[in-house]
Amino acid sequence: MTDPHLSNTSLILVAVMNDPRDLEIARLLGWYRIPLRSAPKVIAVDYLAFYQTAAFGDEKWRIQTIAPVHGHELTTRLELLRDEPDHPHARHEYYKVQLGPLERLPEAILADQWRRITFFYTTGEYLLNAKTVRDLIIASEERQLLWQSLRERASQAQEYQTSGEPDVALDPAILAALLGIQEAESAYHTHAKDEE
Repeated sequence: MTDPHLSNTSLILVAVMNDPRDLEIARLLGWYRIPLRSAPKVIAVDYLAFYQTAAFGDEKWRIQTIAPVHGHELTTRLELLRDEPDHPHARHEYYKVQLGPLERLPEAILADQWRRITFFYTTGEYLLNAKTVRDLIIASEERQLLWQSLRERASQAQEYQTSGEPDVALDPAILAALLGIQEAESAYHTHAKDEE
């Protein structure tokens, strides 16, 4: 069952889930961590969609779980994982993203040939219609609108300061980089070449 609040205009951050333990933390404790040093530009989204890596065995390389986002705060890894005080990143800053209940998608969104994924943004419309991860990539003509929506949301959450300048159309390459799409598409094309 998919969350009834998920709509076509919902802002979604596709997030990497590297360890089944982290999925259990999200399910039981209601949070997910993102290292500040590699965090995407905007954290104030409606949902996280979790991409499961090879660590998930038979359920690897797919998105099958989403969770509504209820807020976030900046903290340290040590505050989040107190049982790992000697971890090399214990004192590093992380976003703690507070989550609602995890929801399993009716059908998993498979990676197909796309395996190396980092954070990128999509919308509810794309998520609800996707069969593969590639189907989540926002069409180039819609990217400016997505970026404006993310900026507005971040501004409301006081995460992103606009300079008061009017919105201008960004260069497509810059826009793709801001949305995490350029890196995602590059990883897909690199993997496809490796498969040839």
